[in-house]
Amino acid sequence: MILAIIIGCEIAFWLFVIAGLACRYLLGRKKMSVILLYCTPVIDCILLISAVVDLKGGAQASFSHGLAAIYIGASIAFGHRMIRWLDVHFAHWFAGGPAPLKKVKFGDKHAREERSSFLLHLFAWAIGCVILYGMIIMVNEGSRTAALLQVMQIWSLVLAIDFLISFSYTLWPRKKKGTS
Repeated sequence: MILAIIIGCEIAFWLFVIAGLACRYLLGRKKMSVILLYCTPVIDCILLISAVVDLKGGAQASFSHGLAAIYIGASIAFGHRMIRWLDVHFAHWFAGGPAPLKKVKFGDKHAREERSSFLLHLFAWAIGCVILYGMIIMVNEGSRTAALLQVMQIWSLVLAIDFLISFSYTLWPRKKKGTS
């Protein structure tokens, strides 16, 4: 059930974002746009409440409960960046705004972007781990929460790999082909 709620929340997130931007750029309703965009954090609250209620009701913690914590952490850390990215594209497509800047793929600026993305990932991980620990403490039964610890371990490994890759560009920046 939690997996279905996660999928529903992801769909709802993008529907609210697109509806908000459509109100802003297609309908010229800026206040409505702001209201719709401010509804996106409510979706995270719904997901968190659903996961907590499920666990409080005696459900065995599963990967899906851990995925809910990952989703919330990622949504808080990366949500603004994702909305801003789509906002720039919407402005270009529907309001005559400037073309979005192409992502830098080489040099120091690329390395800085990679470090910045890692720091957002670290922030998402921290938020997710706080939520996961909160669920573990709330349930207070090691046999029912082993999956949540496993999610934290896997995510920590992914974070470590992201760190190595992201900071490798600082030591060995990408160069354009044909340059030395």
